[in-house]
Amino acid sequence: MAESTTVPNVASTPCAPLVALGLYLRQIEFLKPIRDQVHIAQKTVRHAPIDKLLDAFMTILAGAHGLGEANTRLRSDRALQEAFGRNACADQSTIQATLNAATDTNVVQLTAALTTIYRQHSQGFRHPYQRRLQLRDVDLSGMPCGPKAARATKGYFANQRHRRGRQLGRVVASYYGEVVVDQVFAGTTGLTTALRPLVTAAAQVLELDAYRRSQTILRIDAGGGSLDELNWALSEGYHIHAKDYARQRARTLGQSVTEWIGDPAIPGRQVGWVTTPAGEYVRAVRRVAVRWQQPNGQWEYAVVVSTLAARDVISLTEQPRETVLNHAAVTLAYIRFYDHRGGAAETAFKDDKQGLGLTKRSKKRFAAQQMVVLR
Repeated sequence: MAESTTVPNVASTPCAPLVALGLYLRQIEFLKPIRDQVHIAQKTVRHAPIDKLLDAFMTILAGAHGLGEANTRLRSDRALQEAFGRNACADQSTIQATLNAATDTNVVQLTAALTTIYRQHSQGFRHPYQRRLQLRDVDLSGMPCGPKAARATKGYFANQRHRRGRQLGRVVASYYGEVVVDQVFAGTTGLTTALRPLVTAAAQVLELDAYRRSQTILRIDAGGGSLDELNWALSEGYHIHAKDYARQRARTLGQSVTEWIGDPAIPGRQVGWVTTPAGEYVRAVRRVAVRWQQPNGQWEYAVVVSTLAARDVISLTEQPRETVLNHAAVTLAYIRFYDHRGGAAETAFKDDKQGLGLTKRSKKRFAAQQMVVLR
């Protein structure tokens, strides 16, 4: 009789790809910097604090919208636990307790460990600055939470008026789809306030010197497009590609345009070069105005401020090199390149909110919320 090839007592799992991921991460010791550097002052009864952080990480990877789902998604999935080196899963209440025990020091420790991991394994850290400009998108996204949570204040939360919450600031290495920096801010914080700490933190993670900064583009929403913030970025040596913060200034600059070009991609939208000198900036910039008609027939304006040369935006929008000789195509390319920011930071935020339910996993303590975000 042929010997049976059936292996008894093999655990099944609905998360087979995560099992493969867990085995690979263990093989390359991906999480070793976290085990070595993060030390939460909490007594170990059955599970060490660092193991409960790992359980939280696995719960999030498994698609949980709240850490309470650890009891349903993770505790019954022995294959997933074993793939990540765990022989059991902590109860969700003890996972929550560990996060609540985290301090600002632990946040610093986890940030340092994640920096080590990013430098070891990311493509963004190894970007070939000599051959290609590095592109980084900087943005904020609202994280609504309960009014009793630390630093939960009224602020801007899309389609949710009078809500309280926090803001999640993020820097994305856009060519690689990698999150370089995540930081949590109070709900009233705008990008004008968050831009400098986010960009500075990203520069530290990426170890940017003067040359690398000169080869890096910061693509910034209007929220961070104030004159002071853009001049700061320019003085640091970065390229900028940003929307002007001031609505009235955009309207005034738009009225200086002498030739408007229709945008074939968006009916009714027109673009044109601002002719007013830009002496208020500390380095030379180009400005392209955009206008569109509102339902009442009035024109609304926006202005994109950029240090990029025409050949750069043609290359960055993946058009043939000879297109640089086409005046209309170059003008539209400056706006197209700004439009593409929706595929970087904004997409990363949407992935977190839809697939991982990031904004639904809110913690009252601010350090705990930062630990969840850094995960």
